[in-house]
Amino acid sequence: MHQKQFAKHLRQNMTEAEQRLWYHLRAYRLNGKRFRRQQPLGPYIVDFVHFGSKVIVEADGGQHNDSVSDEERDAWLSRQGYRVLRFWNNEILQHTDVVLGVIYGEVERYEQ
Repeated sequence: MHQKQFAKHLRQNMTEAEQRLWYHLRAYRLNGKRFRRQQPLGPYIVDFVHFGSKVIVEADGGQHNDSVSDEERDAWLSRQGYRVLRFWNNEILQHTDVVLGVIYGEVERYEQ
């Protein structure tokens, strides 16, 4: 599947944690900050990105536990100037306000 088609598929089949985050990040709801979801960046598709601050937010399930491919991916994204924030799905679902606070703090710190 082509990368753009795969990103569209991911947008249409978001996990519960991704849906919860997107509810709070979409339409400038996080203090006027604009995020994109399931965005292709180089060879990867990131869950959420704020381009002004180059902050990426990833919602991770159990399949990401000690993932070597995630480490390689994060390293590549870091070399491109992005900061990757990873949250476990249960963190997003159980402590949404804390997660949003961390995201907002990072965006504010690095926004250009």
